[in-house]
Amino acid sequence: MKRVLIAEDESAIREFIVINLRRGGYDVVEACDGAQAIELYDACGGDIDVALLDVMMPNVDGLEVCKQLRSRSNNLGIIMLTAKTQEMDKITGLMMGADDYVTKPFSPTELVARVDAIYRRVAMNSSPKPVAVESIELGEFNLNLRSRTLTKNGVYIELTQVEFQMMEYFFTNPGAALSRTDILNKVWGNEYFGEEKIVDVNIRRLRMKVEEEPSNPKHLTTIWGVGYKWII
Repeated sequence: MKRVLIAEDESAIREFIVINLRRGGYDVVEACDGAQAIELYDACGGDIDVALLDVMMPNVDGLEVCKQLRSRSNNLGIIMLTAKTQEMDKITGLMMGADDYVTKPFSPTELVARVDAIYRRVAMNSSPKPVAVESIELGEFNLNLRSRTLTKNGVYIELTQVEFQMMEYFFTNPGAALSRTDILNKVWGNEYFGEEKIVDVNIRRLRMKVEEEPSNPKHLTTIWGVGYKWII
């Protein structure tokens, strides 16, 4: 069963989302605030595929819920629901581990498409397909495609499913300049509705995990006017 947790304090919006997700074939768990969202996630034993979290909620806001849920699972898909004026919250949510954000107001088609895209990635990671090459070793890094893990000098680095897919793309194209559009299409899909800046925020997050000096990266470098490159 495809299960989605929706945390939204405005009942009319929550009902709208629930109806459309159920039409899309999802089992929906509803929370009216952040505290309840965390309780319900734990009560389900983490058996949630995707979480939709409104940023502005009483008691515990969506950003804190995102942080808490990400600490419980790297494979959970997390989408933040934001208003147009919450630009900084979008970036903060992505830095805390969210995979995507949807800006209100949104259409049912857009919302379900974004949830579908995240769910497919989660499902793929939960049931990985056989791979021709088990791992890719570049310098001190080893990316295991079977277990979907990354190590640096033998030390495990925790990655979300989005981060792993980005690293896989870089490791299968070492030294190649990959544009933001290339990365967006490869990781988020050709039909992604969002903005390219989601790539930049995830690059920042990855640098914090893989670089000795994130502000002066020697592996995950910026190619100005183009995008990014992985240098061995």
